[in-house]
This record gives sequence, C-alpha cells and structure tokens, in this order.
Amino acid sequence: MFGVDDVQNATSAAITNPPGLGNFKFGKLVIFDDPMTIDKNFQSEPVARAQGFYFYDMKNDYNAWFAYTLVFNSTQHKGTLNIMGADLMMVQSRDLSVVGGTGDFFMSRGIVTFETDTFEGAKYFRVKMDIKLYDCY
Repeated sequence: MFGVDDVQNATSAAITNPPGLGNFKFGKLVIFDDPMTIDKNFQSEPVARAQGFYFYDMKNDYNAWFAYTLVFNSTQHKGTLNIMGADLMMVQSRDLSVVGGTGDFFMSRGIVTFETDTFEGAKYFRVKMDIKLYDCY
C-alpha cells in the first residue's frame, strides 16, 4: 500500500518527490517490498516477495521503469528472479525481461508479462504477472 503512514502495512515508499514537470509523476522514485500471491486475494499466503524500485520516466503519460527481485523462500522454491524493464502502464499487456536468477532459478532468462488488474492512480495498483522462463545453460 502506498501513500499511507501505517508502517506495519506499508509495502512501498516514495524516495523522491516529482520535480513538477507535468502531471504524470515524472522523476518520482518508489522503493517497494510487496508480497506476491498466486491469486487476487491479498490475504493468501505469499509465494515470494517483490523487492526493488521503479521511477516514473515519462512527462506526458504514466510510464515507469522497474528493477526488482522476486525472492522465493518456501518449501516449493528457493532463490531469486531478477526482473527489469519499461512498464508502459496505460497499455493492457506489456513485457519486462527476466535477466537472471539464483537458487532454483540459477541463470534464468525469460519474459514477465504484466497486466494491470486494479488501478487507483499512483496511490494503489495491482499487477498480474505471467512469468515464462527458458534455460540458458
């Protein structure tokens, strides 16, 4: 949850404020640590955590550039997936790159397809991720 002062429930924090160039948060940097579930229920048991940052990088529309790690620590999977790329937020479906991994995901490469599931402006949004990996070793 973004934009609240509830430290126990907050999952992200704005590190810089936008410089006032346009109405689309241009220049704003956000660091996050979000639980990842296999369904839309936010009370479901997390299968991983998404830890990283994004910044808004377009002055005339919502667009962000992401760099984050999915951290898995369960009985089913252990390790990380590293993901980065542009998120054209107003496009229904968009792809980011899987650029590496550790543990069960050692040296992984692939694509993460984002689809916005819920959008309440910059304060709150939920993204569905479809991860496709291929072997590179």
